[in-house]
Amino acid sequence: MSTAHTDVEQVELANTAFYEAMERGDFEELSSLWLAPSDLGVDEEYHDPADTGVVACVHPGWPVLTGRGEVLRSYALIMANTDYIQFFLTDVHVSVTGDTALVTCTENILSGGPSPDGGEEPGPLVGQLVVATNVFRRTSDGWKLWSHHASPVLTETSEDEEDDSV
Repeated sequence: MSTAHTDVEQVELANTAFYEAMERGDFEELSSLWLAPSDLGVDEEYHDPADTGVVACVHPGWPVLTGRGEVLRSYALIMANTDYIQFFLTDVHVSVTGDTALVTCTENILSGGPSPDGGEEPGPLVGQLVVATNVFRRTSDGWKLWSHHASPVLTETSEDEEDDSV
């Protein structure tokens, strides 16, 4: 098996682990999948982690989040307010160049939040279609997320369809 083929498989596994950690609400696992200054051999006591190997994240409809702390806080917030989430990934494409990997995919998301009336029952399930780009960097502990950018896919509404028929 070629090294390039092995790298692609390892990146695919890291990408899958990221989405599975989200589905399980496993914040500790999710945190371990993001690049940290120590992954780059930087002593965090003497360097600002936000300045070294800056991680970045864009959730659909959110501004750019930079720095490991800010990015991880966003996931803690999402997990705290999402009772159920499942990702069905399609159109997954992985490319590896040296110690950097790029994954593009479509996230077919099914999610549900807390009950609107505060009861025990989960809230209604909502589907969403999102395209994502995940950038990974090779570390001594495997591939780690460097950046995640997700944007909603705009779909035609019935109003758009009616306008087209006029």
